[in-house]
Amino acid sequence: MEKYIEKVFAWVQQKNPGEPEFHQAVKEVLDSLEPVMSRHPEYQEAGILERLVEPERVIMFRVPWVDDKGRCRVNRGYRIQFSSAIGPYKGGLRFHSNVNLGILKFLAFEQVFKNSLTTLPMGGGKGGSDFNPQAGSDGEVMRFCQSFMAELFRHVGPDTDVPAGDIGVGGREIGYLFGQYKRLVNKFTGVLTGKGVTWGGSLIRPAATGYGSVYFAEEMLKTRADSFKGKTCVVSGSGNVSQYTVEKLNHLGAKAVTLSDSNGFIHDPEGIDADKLSFVMELKNVKRGRIKEYADKYSVKYYEGQKPWGIKCDAAFPSATQNEIDEKDAETLLKNGCFVVSEGANMPTTPEGVEKFIKAKILYGPGKAANAGGVATSGLEMSQNSIRMSWDKEEVDRRLKEIMRSIHEATLRAAKDYGCPGNYVAGANIAGFLKVAAAMLDQGIV
Repeated sequence: MEKYIEKVFAWVQQKNPGEPEFHQAVKEVLDSLEPVMSRHPEYQEAGILERLVEPERVIMFRVPWVDDKGRCRVNRGYRIQFSSAIGPYKGGLRFHSNVNLGILKFLAFEQVFKNSLTTLPMGGGKGGSDFNPQAGSDGEVMRFCQSFMAELFRHVGPDTDVPAGDIGVGGREIGYLFGQYKRLVNKFTGVLTGKGVTWGGSLIRPAATGYGSVYFAEEMLKTRADSFKGKTCVVSGSGNVSQYTVEKLNHLGAKAVTLSDSNGFIHDPEGIDADKLSFVMELKNVKRGRIKEYADKYSVKYYEGQKPWGIKCDAAFPSATQNEIDEKDAETLLKNGCFVVSEGANMPTTPEGVEKFIKAKILYGPGKAANAGGVATSGLEMSQNSIRMSWDKEEVDRRLKEIMRSIHEATLRAAKDYGCPGNYVAGANIAGFLKVAAAMLDQGIV
């Protein structure tokens, strides 16, 4: 069986050259599936793996738009519709200068298993563009979003593909995208999630990924009869996920001491309390400034060009981007006493770093399980749109917490059932895969 899995991975590498992030994501999943494939030879006979690693559809298009000086600019747009075995494609749109086909394929592939874990009927997809909204005015961002949706609208819909936000796509961008979709199709539907609460959005959706990451870590701590009370936590990033991770950590009695952006990180030993967090939200969500301004305002240390993993902590929440914790960073975290890692970002730890965490037997929650709260609440938004109702904050938060508890239980159960008890990486991959594979078998060769 090992040779079969190696053969499938070699085939992926051959067919997808120059896409290291995609290769990394596929290898991590395939390495976990050897005991599953040995127990279920019918999966090999049906070519489940060969079909699963190939997107159902890859859409790539140009996005022409006009800047504030009247000049035509051109970016590239993408939508990767990876798997619809258990529901319509679901996954975010990322607008960032480093976006390329390989990164989006890795994200879409991860999304398949993440969405499966939520227990909600959602397939996996991802999309975006190499456009940088941070460098544009509101008018430029609006014109770009309208041009982007002028092509994308024909490929999405409430029962086909429901995009959401991701890096670079927040409430402003979702609003512009939804407005253009509504204009083109002349329908008010739940085609996007992350919408404003006055026009079909769900309460706590912006907070859900960060909250969910903390809820998952809380469940991991419970397995050791522990809690967040008095714990020191390091958080990377300073966008939505990071902000609401800090907020929930504060609620649970922990102390978050770092935030970062692409230029560096701040260390506030006293903790980022509610007032300081309000400043960060204004700085990042409205003024679109740099995290260094926090250091200037509160007279704390700013580490230019560095990541926060050298700060002593009990728990780490990588919430910025892929591969931000390498082997050396993982060693440093472990040396400094970190025993909980819950990934708010997608695949933020390199394979070498993951190996260090697993070998040390710390509580390590991989992104496809730990950060599934965002897409889970997107699924709840889809449900509210379908029934034309809006649930209150407490109801959505209760459902989110239940989903994260369910993901934790399913992950641990799958790990135990397939001979790797306590291994959250293998458990998440196996639990997510089994549901998708069963659906693919039921539906035949499609």
